[in-house]
Amino acid sequence: MRLDRFLSNQTTLSRTNAQIAIRAGQVTVNGTVLRKPDAAVSPEYDCILWNGKQISYQAHHYFLMHKPAGVISASDDPKQKTVLDLLKPEDCFPKLFPCGRLDIDTTGLLLITDDGDLAHRMLSPKHHVPKYYLATLRDPFNPQYVAWFRAGITLGEKDKEFQCLPAEIAAMHTHTALICLHEGKYHQVKRMLAAVGNHVEQLMRIRIGNLSLPVDLPVGSYFSILHNDVEKMLNFSDFEAVCALSKAEYSSYWIK
Repeated sequence: MRLDRFLSNQTTLSRTNAQIAIRAGQVTVNGTVLRKPDAAVSPEYDCILWNGKQISYQAHHYFLMHKPAGVISASDDPKQKTVLDLLKPEDCFPKLFPCGRLDIDTTGLLLITDDGDLAHRMLSPKHHVPKYYLATLRDPFNPQYVAWFRAGITLGEKDKEFQCLPAEIAAMHTHTALICLHEGKYHQVKRMLAAVGNHVEQLMRIRIGNLSLPVDLPVGSYFSILHNDVEKMLNFSDFEAVCALSKAEYSSYWIK
């Protein structure tokens, strides 16, 4: 890999600024100053320092964020604040994007990454990665929802109707439900509950596959995670087991 490419991929420097830093003698490789941006390096084995700080190699970057309401799931927007605007300057690596979307008023688990292959595996319909949401309802939970969701709720879209994939729903409290979807249609949780005569007042995603939102992670905060942790998204849990965990861990969501 070229030295300037490595530096721009692993830091917040642009490719041009990485070349300037290299030519200025700010970068050493195995203790030797290299001034050629096109010098070949082996990131896995070479010790590369920029201004005396070692730059560790990561093929991709992953951040688990507790998305707040009022922020859009986009890489950039000329008018509205995006989830990438919540990142610290030192974490603003090139090519980061939110992996999947949450509505502007929906909170909860959001993965931010530059790993396109992982995003495809997570979002591809053929994988049906389960996504779990806690919804605060206007009206009390109706036990009939369970059968209706498992049968597949029918929704209208642009003068057409389509049937959602079978989904799971369970009561967490009188006005709180846990929903598990295997697809991601526009406003799907809200529209499904509207279709059965209820209204979602608050919505939070707490889990994707086996990757969970830490209960103690404040809204708007995030942290870096490893690729092995991200792979948990592709491992599925039993819905009843997730229900039990949710009742134990997220009770403060409905018990104020």
